[in-house]
Amino acid sequence: MINTPNEIIKGNINGAVTKGNLKFSKMFALGIAAGMFIALGGATSSTAVHAIANVGLARTLAGVIFPVGLLMIVLVGGELFTGNCLMIMATMDKKISVLQLIRNLVIVFISNLIGSLIIDFLIFYSGNLDYSGGGLGAYTIKVAIGKVALSPTKCVSSGILCNILVCIAILMGASSKDIAGKVLAIWFPIFAFVIGGFEHIVANMFYIPMGMIAATNSDYVAKAEELYGITSEQVATLNFGGLIHNFIPVTIGNILGGMVFIGCIMYYIQIQCEKNN
Repeated sequence: MINTPNEIIKGNINGAVTKGNLKFSKMFALGIAAGMFIALGGATSSTAVHAIANVGLARTLAGVIFPVGLLMIVLVGGELFTGNCLMIMATMDKKISVLQLIRNLVIVFISNLIGSLIIDFLIFYSGNLDYSGGGLGAYTIKVAIGKVALSPTKCVSSGILCNILVCIAILMGASSKDIAGKVLAIWFPIFAFVIGGFEHIVANMFYIPMGMIAATNSDYVAKAEELYGITSEQVATLNFGGLIHNFIPVTIGNILGGMVFIGCIMYYIQIQCEKNN
């Protein structure tokens, strides 16, 4: 048995009411957990693909592994900024206020970042980046440089595409009433977003700071120059300014993708049209 599209949207709205009324401490803790889970998906997928030269093959393998992050959030619990953009439907349905929506997104954004940073430092000090003679550290630097080099237009557009797929994955997961169905429903859209190379702000909370931390290790920097021809000028872009250059437009894109392209449209189709009839 599966839930109908109308039941999925109504269930998400009811869930958003719970999210909007969470105590700060619980919301913050769940946000940290979600940030850690997404970062673990990013870290393990990077480990798997760092030595694969073919971009299509590397992204395909990363797409197989990365969805574990969202699966852990959905099945175990967590508050994820990108998924919570769907709370706009509850605001449109007048079940939660705009202030409750903003409060949740701000708290969850900050706590997702903290959770991601925890994994960043644990990965660095674990020696994980030493794989392939420092090749994984070099790859981590390359990925971060690529992200901070994106133009704001690309960040916004890619962010929209990403959160269309992430929010669809969350809604599709709610269609199933058993774990196996949820796993399959969530896995495919996230698989697609990773293959597409789209920008996810919470994932970038892992990738960019991880690259910044890796760049403090001269061996990783030297390996990045050896493997990818990365220059000291490029490494220098891994700073707070570069991080903000990516974070702001990607966040805007994710909000537009989740709220406008999925939340508002799905609400209109499944709820507003039903009321008008």
